[in-house]
Amino acid sequence: MAAVFLGLGSNLGDRGANIREALDRLARDPDIHVKRVSSLYETAPIGYTDQPDFVNAVALIETELGPADLLHIVVGIENDMGRVRKHLWGPRVIDIDVLLYDDAVVNTSELTVPHPRMMERAFVMVPLAEIAPDLELPGGRKPHEVLDKLRDQRVRRLAEVE
Repeated sequence: MAAVFLGLGSNLGDRGANIREALDRLARDPDIHVKRVSSLYETAPIGYTDQPDFVNAVALIETELGPADLLHIVVGIENDMGRVRKHLWGPRVIDIDVLLYDDAVVNTSELTVPHPRMMERAFVMVPLAEIAPDLELPGGRKPHEVLDKLRDQRVRRLAEVE
């Protein structure tokens, strides 16, 4: 089984409920086993900033699906939940990113793993540090070491995911 870290985010509707719904949909898939989920965190948007704040979380799953098959399921969940891809980094009901897939390096037109911007984003590193503080990231650093350079990004813990 591959250990995979997923980043989840929402800034439309009931943001926390959207994250929980996406996690429920992932857990209902027989090929995906949700092992750990971070707390929910409220974060300011990055890139396109004229939009509501996000709620973010990180989940650790185990799966025997390959990266492309997992991406297909993730995109299906996003689409089924009403995600509309209108603006790059724009508002969304749900966003699910494959952050890390074991130690695999994937570089296709559809998927890049490790996620190319995850170590620039506190909204990924804070929940990742919560559920996997000893995880060795690309480049050999731990999540808390990466966070030292991201202190200017606002991240506020909201609640545990049930």
